[in-house]
Amino acid sequence: MATPNNVQLKDFRNIGIIAHIDAGKTTTTEGILYRTGINHKIGEVRGADGDSATTDWMAQEKERGITITSAAVTCFWKGHKINIIDTPGHIDFTAEVERSLRVLDGAVTVFDGKMGVEAQSETVWRQANKYGVPRVCFINKINQTGGDFYKSLESIHNRLSKQAFPIHLPIGFEKDINGVVDLVEMKAYTYSDYTDKQLVEGEIPADMLEKAKNARSLLVENAVEADDELMMRFFDQGEDSITKDELKAALRKRVLAGDFFLVSGGDGRGVIVEKLLDIMVDYLPSPLDVDEIWGKDPKTGDEISRKPAESEPMTALAFKIATDPFVGKLIFIRVYSGVLKAGSYVLNTTTGEKERIGRIVRMHADKREEIDSIGAGDIAAVVGLKSTTTGNTLCEVTKPIALESITFPDPPVSIAVEPKSKADQEKMGIALQRLAEEDPTFRIHTDEETGQTIMSGMGELHLDILIDRMKREFNVEANVGEPQVAFRESIKGTAEVQGKHAKQSGGRGQYGDVWVRFEPNEPGKGFEFVDMIKGGVVPQEYRMPVQKGIVETLNGGVIAGYPVVDVKATLYDGSYHDVDSSELAFNLAGSIAAREGVKKANPVLLEPVMHVEVTTPEEFMGDIIGDLNSRRGRIDAMEDLMGGAKLIKAIVPLASMFGYTGDIRSMSQGRAASTMELAHYEEVPPNVAQEIIEKRNK
Repeated sequence: MATPNNVQLKDFRNIGIIAHIDAGKTTTTEGILYRTGINHKIGEVRGADGDSATTDWMAQEKERGITITSAAVTCFWKGHKINIIDTPGHIDFTAEVERSLRVLDGAVTVFDGKMGVEAQSETVWRQANKYGVPRVCFINKINQTGGDFYKSLESIHNRLSKQAFPIHLPIGFEKDINGVVDLVEMKAYTYSDYTDKQLVEGEIPADMLEKAKNARSLLVENAVEADDELMMRFFDQGEDSITKDELKAALRKRVLAGDFFLVSGGDGRGVIVEKLLDIMVDYLPSPLDVDEIWGKDPKTGDEISRKPAESEPMTALAFKIATDPFVGKLIFIRVYSGVLKAGSYVLNTTTGEKERIGRIVRMHADKREEIDSIGAGDIAAVVGLKSTTTGNTLCEVTKPIALESITFPDPPVSIAVEPKSKADQEKMGIALQRLAEEDPTFRIHTDEETGQTIMSGMGELHLDILIDRMKREFNVEANVGEPQVAFRESIKGTAEVQGKHAKQSGGRGQYGDVWVRFEPNEPGKGFEFVDMIKGGVVPQEYRMPVQKGIVETLNGGVIAGYPVVDVKATLYDGSYHDVDSSELAFNLAGSIAAREGVKKANPVLLEPVMHVEVTTPEEFMGDIIGDLNSRRGRIDAMEDLMGGAKLIKAIVPLASMFGYTGDIRSMSQGRAASTMELAHYEEVPPNVAQEIIEKRNK
């Protein structure tokens, strides 16, 4: 087996395993680890041995049979080093997929062969498109009852991309599947039992020969588009004029372009995973294929690049933080250029601080192996960084560069949490701080009116897991309130108002006077401050305090105590006093202007609305649609799925969706399933808004 020291950069593969929940990502990862000799047995996600999966190492993952955090493992196959990240499928943990795809070069998208493309399959596919990650497809579970390679392929064509072509065809159907036909080699690779030690190479079964030839012709015809010379030869002399090596090179070129996808299938636990490993090393990119990355010089703002070479200055991106019970805070990093050495000093260009790298460890899920250094193109974890968080750039102190960070959506669901006892109080603060460091979609703040601690997350399951972790990892007992919606406030109109703070109390007074125009900003653009002061009616040193006063007031809410978003504030006039004016006076003037301006500019309440997708047998469709309508939902589309199931797509306010998972189970005798993700914020109907405002202001 190859060792970490003798693998060249061209033979590195940084791969993510992405999919809908329950498609078999973790099981496929287990199959890969077993086949590459890293594990001596295949761990199970569920069943009798249901807590032995390597990458599902958290207690909550073992109990629930789902992946919550992305876990990194390293294995070796035919002289290649493969760093694999097994990502979660549940929508509440979508940030884990997002930050993993940001640093990976390629991905394997796993599909459940009984279901084809599911709701979350589309979400992770979109995320991979966003980061330009080339990928191959693996249709899992086609050996199970209802598993169908060709119907799943059809659903990929219908819902994701027409540019998906089989490189392997399964031999057999459902429980009789016993191998694949390799369309590049034009050989059959079979097994008698999925646990076999190796695949047996042989001739293609006679009844599949015609099908295999047709599928290969289609594969070759689409592959040669990558090379003009090959394409001319193909049209002049036919398929036989293209050699096997030329076909592989052309397929690789097409896959690396990111809009062409090779498809394989089988039982993710079994020996057939060896064929998936072959595809990963043959067709997915190495760090050299990704080529240089671009960032900005923190001082000048100029664009600069780094090539994936050890001779370049060291550049790395921190993409994940985890708390390890034995070594403390672990920062997962991807090194893009140069070499990072244990004990060295690095510059965090996001914070501007210098930090010392304590130790570097290669992770195998929750186990660690200490290493001295890590070079360009590799992924590992470092210990000893105090103020580095997700999305920060680490680089050589004398050669600064800031890479593009990772953006995450604002969490739409909140709960109030309070410690059960005095002893839990201090521990809870530490626990929440640690969990927030790890998870960029988890936020905490204190409600100024009630003094309660408010936790915000991506969904009920997300918050449920965080409360559970607080209890187990930090021994904090807490009382938890009902889930609440994270409403926002905004304005629809324009208002020009005066904010004046004038106080005379003997001696030096306080004087600040501003005129500010408030108007709506583009949705999602947030707050924007425009300084249009001409001359010195408001001196330069007082303008920043005005902005600060406006921001503080907007963050605290004006009509119902929720943050005010998407507002443009233009400071255009004012006056000052030579003696009595101060930063504090203008801060208060800005605050007064914000309060008055929002009230006069047609304020509205905004609520998060969710993309809801429900998969259901046809007989329950009417009940489910009726129920969604009663929750203020709008039905967007309905589609037919494999196995006679129906897909309902709807837009529904989050406020109506708490407890929906349980409701839909009872409505459908446990046979329907749903997923939910944040679509956008939209205006709350006036009658509903009035109720919410009255409730908040009681």
